[in-house]
Amino acid sequence: MTVAIVLAGGKGARLGANVPKAYVEVVGKPLIVYCLETLENNDLISGIQIVAEDTWIPEIEEWLRKYGLRKKLMGFSAPGENRQLSIFNALMDLKDKISDEDYVFIHDSARPLLSDMMIKKSIAGMEGYDGVIPVLPMKDTVYVSSDGKQIDSLLKRQEIFAGQAPETFVFGKYLKANEQVMASGEIDVINGSTEPAVKAGMKMHLIPGDERNFKITTQEDLDRFTEMVKG
Repeated sequence: MTVAIVLAGGKGARLGANVPKAYVEVVGKPLIVYCLETLENNDLISGIQIVAEDTWIPEIEEWLRKYGLRKKLMGFSAPGENRQLSIFNALMDLKDKISDEDYVFIHDSARPLLSDMMIKKSIAGMEGYDGVIPVLPMKDTVYVSSDGKQIDSLLKRQEIFAGQAPETFVFGKYLKANEQVMASGEIDVINGSTEPAVKAGMKMHLIPGDERNFKITTQEDLDRFTEMVKG
């Protein structure tokens, strides 16, 4: 069983919209609906847990009814002060609903171009691993600088990768990993969903990412996505 956690609790301040970016309409459809449609219609996804502010839940439920997306809904979780705390809240809400051996598939509503192929590759890639993360190779030369003014050292570009979403994990092991960083206080400085898994020694599988599955952060990103939808 694989349950998708869809993160839609962010403010989206950098986008400059008057609503959180998950709810910005693109060609007449809220951004969050695009990935929900893919998840709802994919047979590899058994359930969906949405992280969203209480004030937006009635609106989301209306969209779910409008677009026929209620079948897999397992519930809603409250956002945390940062992305990882939002994930932790969702994990805790799922604790009594799924088994330790099940998978959680974490995705951002701000990545609307999730594909069926990426879902398939992510879940297939779990064989023999504790988790899967899609990555993109680094195209530019990467430098290390402690002060941002001078170069301290060079990195091997072929060994550097940019992480994307979705990230997939064995539920029980990932919950424990997050409980550990929660207890240590480190959850406040987690940069990516895979970081708690790495800290806990979980065996992570890197799979090729998808350039199209970009995250909408700025107005330029939104304009790019809008043009792609219009076709």
